[in-house]
Amino acid sequence: MGTNTTTRDEILGRLRDASRGELPKRPALPPLVELSWSREHLIEKFIENLVEQTAVVHRCKDYVTAADTLTEIATLHRLHKVLASTDGIIETLNLRAWAEKAGVNLFFARDFSDRDSYKDFVFDGAEAGITGVDYAIAESGTLCIVHDKNQPRLVSLAPITHIAVVPVERIYPVYEQVIENVFGKDRPPHSHVTFITGPSMTADIQGVPFKGMHGPKRLIVILVG
Repeated sequence: MGTNTTTRDEILGRLRDASRGELPKRPALPPLVELSWSREHLIEKFIENLVEQTAVVHRCKDYVTAADTLTEIATLHRLHKVLASTDGIIETLNLRAWAEKAGVNLFFARDFSDRDSYKDFVFDGAEAGITGVDYAIAESGTLCIVHDKNQPRLVSLAPITHIAVVPVERIYPVYEQVIENVFGKDRPPHSHVTFITGPSMTADIQGVPFKGMHGPKRLIVILVG
């Protein structure tokens, strides 16, 4: 017992007394070329990477045109029951008027009196979810949604089709900028943040890909601006 204690103390003493070498300096990161992209090039790269992830992209000059495009999408995919968020972007679209004109039954989370009926509709009733996005990332074609009472998480994750409305001014070149905006110092904490790159995709043991196993099978992005 005494010998073991002495040996242990001796080893710990040597470790304490050992000189600590300085950690090697981390090499400087190369400048991010994406930061020098023009606004139009940024948009082009965002679209290119979205399409590469099998998303469908429509670019519209304003919200009036975006509403017309939404009608075309609803007709093409035979959408009759749609769930939407109530974030600022969606409020700008005035979806109540759009749905009445397009002959679409539109629902919001606040229309449901209890959680069970809401969940049943989200998973089994809604044919599409329509949301705005907080940020978009050009380098990967990624959408970022910060969830709150106006942006319920299931609207973008549960229906088979997710329609995202993205103002072009919300497109950022790289992940680092969005991470700083969402999680940076002095930023308010968020309960849920979702990053979306294309439709939900998974594969079986043989590597055969499947869409829609754990989320929307179809991602449609309406770019405004």
